[in-house]
Amino acid sequence: MAYWLFKSEPATWSWADQKAKGDAGEEWDGVRNYQARNFMREMKVGDLGFFYHSQKDREIVGIVEVCAEAHPDSSTDDPRWECVDIKAVRSFNQPVNLDTIKADPRLEDMVLVKNSRLSVQPVTEAEWQLICALGKTAP
Repeated sequence: MAYWLFKSEPATWSWADQKAKGDAGEEWDGVRNYQARNFMREMKVGDLGFFYHSQKDREIVGIVEVCAEAHPDSSTDDPRWECVDIKAVRSFNQPVNLDTIKADPRLEDMVLVKNSRLSVQPVTEAEWQLICALGKTAP
């Protein structure tokens, strides 16, 4: 299993929106960055990810699961763009904000710290376990 982080502006697509989709999940569409797209191409059904509210809140608020592997992005006719489907698994008991992540030296190499603009990014197992602990949430 691999771990990921999915960033979304809450005004565009929030954790509440994601949870409302239930087990059917939702396409993680609209990504127009080749590196982020390539990460989605690597994902497998059952991989887990953090759901991160970007912009104002800048915090991890929940855990999602990949429920469909990479397929054409339905929001465009351009065949270069693909996406996965994700579904909500559980909310964080305590959101973990970016300042907390940046302040922890054990997370200094995390992609979120080094390249905070990338909308889809990998997370190591050690980072996964630590952030879940910081959020008082079962991994």
